[in-house]
Amino acid sequence: MARWIGARNALAATVITSALKTYGGISLFVVAFVMFPLARELFRVADIPKRLIPGTIALGIFTFTMTALPGSPQVQNLIPGQFFGTDGFAAPGIGLVGTAMILGLGLAWLEFRRRRLMANGEHFSDASPRRGDGPGAALAGAQAQVKEAETGTSGARMTPRNGVEAFIPLLAVIVVNFGCTLLVFPALNWDYLQEEKFGAIELSSRAGIWAVIIALTVAILVIVAFNIRRFGVLRTAFVDGAKGSMLPIFSTASEVGYGAVVASVAAFAVVRDSVFNMGGNALVTSVFSTSVTAAITGSSSGGMTIALNAFGDDLRTLALDQGVSLEAMHRLTAMAAGGLDTLPHSGAVVTLLIVCGMTHRQSYKDIFMVTLVMPVITVAVLTAVVSVVGAF
Repeated sequence: MARWIGARNALAATVITSALKTYGGISLFVVAFVMFPLARELFRVADIPKRLIPGTIALGIFTFTMTALPGSPQVQNLIPGQFFGTDGFAAPGIGLVGTAMILGLGLAWLEFRRRRLMANGEHFSDASPRRGDGPGAALAGAQAQVKEAETGTSGARMTPRNGVEAFIPLLAVIVVNFGCTLLVFPALNWDYLQEEKFGAIELSSRAGIWAVIIALTVAILVIVAFNIRRFGVLRTAFVDGAKGSMLPIFSTASEVGYGAVVASVAAFAVVRDSVFNMGGNALVTSVFSTSVTAAITGSSSGGMTIALNAFGDDLRTLALDQGVSLEAMHRLTAMAAGGLDTLPHSGAVVTLLIVCGMTHRQSYKDIFMVTLVMPVITVAVLTAVVSVVGAF
């Protein structure tokens, strides 16, 4: 990307590279670890203040490719489908417009900040990362993980043989996900899912997840095929991947369990009734409730899971009664989860700052603007437009 866009355009190169990895199915936290050493080198060549690295990476992984871009394999784009009977490509028009707005506003802010900081005499060598114990030790550990992932136990780097090969696994995720969701699954007979032994499963509530699982499996097989002779590296990658999967699995499970407990208490009925007695339509209610819970939990997936576990069925019924597009509600609910989730206490924000060796004082202002202000403005505008003219 640096070669195609130009190393001097480090901001755009970092955002697009991060976005490609995220849209290609790589976990957000993994992209954060991997992108920092790449972004650091790009920023060094362009002599851009390093305090902008966290915000630049965040724009590529915590915003449009996570929730807005149709077909994103990230879990934030899949959760609404289980409640609204939609798929990951729901409301593509809204998603593409939202992507353009978030990306355009975010890049404009980062470029404005770059010019302002450099005009004030700040360069890449300024605002040095933290050193010592505490977060500095976490930074060293993060960099060690990146190095270990690149080299493996055999010392061989799992690098592609050419520039095209690097994009094939990511492209496989996009193509297979699209094909399964819109072409293959609709053409198959799924009547057997309605049998009692399967719990009368509806394809509409599972298609998005199944398509992503198949797409990611195909991408893994492609990587294995490209590196079949480097067994030591592959073995290390599978072992590390299995270990790394435990944290997001149990984090999500605990969030779902926490939400179920909260929804079961008597006081929650008062909260639920007050939300639905606000007088707004289903779309506004869904966006508002998801935004609030995401802000409280500091997690987009956690906040959305808690909100939809509590209100999902009622929101779907209300939307059908009011004639609100479930696809539009899917897209805007997902995008709403990716706004207030990046308040200062967010685990994702803290992790990114630690990886980049920066503090909230140094870099949170830019993270706040590109991952909170810009998405919230975009969701507010699109929600107002859809409420007036309908889905597009």
